[in-house]
Amino acid sequence: MELAISTPAILFSTVSLMMIAFTNRYLAIASLIRELHDKFRISPNENYVEQIKHLHRRVHIIRNIQFIIVTSLLLSAVSMLFIYLQYQSVAQVLFFVALLLQIGALSLSIWEISLSIHALKIELSDMEEKLGKQFGFFGRTKPKNIE
Repeated sequence: MELAISTPAILFSTVSLMMIAFTNRYLAIASLIRELHDKFRISPNENYVEQIKHLHRRVHIIRNIQFIIVTSLLLSAVSMLFIYLQYQSVAQVLFFVALLLQIGALSLSIWEISLSIHALKIELSDMEEKLGKQFGFFGRTKPKNIE
């Protein structure tokens, strides 16, 4: 299989979109951490600590995703250089590794999303404690008595 110079360039748009998305997620999470930290200073609560721990883990995952995405972009660009220099076998290996890195970044993003859902569960847990489970947060419902 021979790569055209435009083939590795396909990853450029994906990388750009992922960088924008995860930079926005990172900024939102950093803001939440600061807000929760301020709330914790005013009223220490174990709930805040749990939320901050999950958010901190998500920030690290997002940092790793961004590192992997940028590395993938770099390998795609170097792959294009090797295609231009007519070193097809090296270009193919680099492009293959860039694709693997994209797959890894997408897999990490799935993990980060699942942590996001778990963080929401923690945040809403106090509502469930006060109101009971009758409102069915996260698919859990309290059975109604049939009379």
